[in-house]
Amino acid sequence: MIETTNGREFPLREAHELVRDLMTPNPWIYWGDFLFHISLGWISFIAAVSMPPFSTWQIVVAIIATFAFYRAAIFVHELAHLKKGTFGLFRLVWNTICGIPLLVPSFTYDGVHNDHHKRDVYGTSKDGEYIPFATQKPVAMVGYVMLSFILPFFFIVRFLILTPLSYVIPPLRKFIWERASSLTIDMSYKRAQNAIRNDTHWRLQEFAAFVFVTTAFICIALGVLTYKALVLWYVIAMFIFFVNALRTLSAHAYRNPGDHQMEFTEQFLDSINVPGNLFITALWAPVGLRYHATHHLFMSLPYHNLGKAQRRLVNGLSDNTLYLKTMRTGMWDALRRIWGEASAATSGREVSSISGATLNDTVGRR
Repeated sequence: MIETTNGREFPLREAHELVRDLMTPNPWIYWGDFLFHISLGWISFIAAVSMPPFSTWQIVVAIIATFAFYRAAIFVHELAHLKKGTFGLFRLVWNTICGIPLLVPSFTYDGVHNDHHKRDVYGTSKDGEYIPFATQKPVAMVGYVMLSFILPFFFIVRFLILTPLSYVIPPLRKFIWERASSLTIDMSYKRAQNAIRNDTHWRLQEFAAFVFVTTAFICIALGVLTYKALVLWYVIAMFIFFVNALRTLSAHAYRNPGDHQMEFTEQFLDSINVPGNLFITALWAPVGLRYHATHHLFMSLPYHNLGKAQRRLVNGLSDNTLYLKTMRTGMWDALRRIWGEASAATSGREVSSISGATLNDTVGRR
């Protein structure tokens, strides 16, 4: 069931006045945050490769690399929202030392994610980042999370095999653009031909990813790189997708069945804030994503100002009732709620189906 407002109207104009001075991104914060974490990720990765397999220190360092790479990779979300034509050098550097080596170049999110924020797309069947999990059997969420363990393999196949093949097979080129070039959660999503915003040179990113993964495999075959590097890369990528899948399930209520265009307030109430704390919550929901409902309220807010905006809105709104409805105490709270709603919704349908079948059977006997 879609969250209702109980007759209240969200004080959007008042909220905007409270945060209007927070809309400008600070390049120094972006560069410092990203460069620190991508450097930490690569240093930890190299250290882990050189350590004995499954040793305590290798596991510790690999965990550090996983969360460092995860935070660096999530900047792809910021790149999707930054004003068109800005942060060009940042985008180039991000792709070169993070997006391409992790096989998630920024074009895979550019344009696609912006549709998720369109009022006539959000929560509908056209939204590739939305599945009505709260109306489906809970096993659907389990399947979505488990998919994380094979996703790195699909990305390798996409750039190592499908990319060069698509250069000589035009129909395949169209297919991989529509079906294998988007960071979405809906496997049936079909990317539009014009779904691009900033990454007009996306073909160069794609080719660079092909060159990177091809070079890596050649180096391993020639003994220049140890196979442990590939295994560790796969394991780290797998756990990044796993953590992000849990975060994604904690980002929305996923109540919209897909055939209903939601009003702005409905979309906001379908999104979730998990402020938590800087040391734990920011690990699994980095770069401002723990303030996801606030982000959907003001998608142009840079990530480093979302916490400040959150505090202002909680304390400054004359009526913060609707705003507080988006809050969860942590990931477990968010997951517990959506699991409970899915269980209740599907159980209710099963009971109705059984009751209907019993009634029909009774009528039939008469």
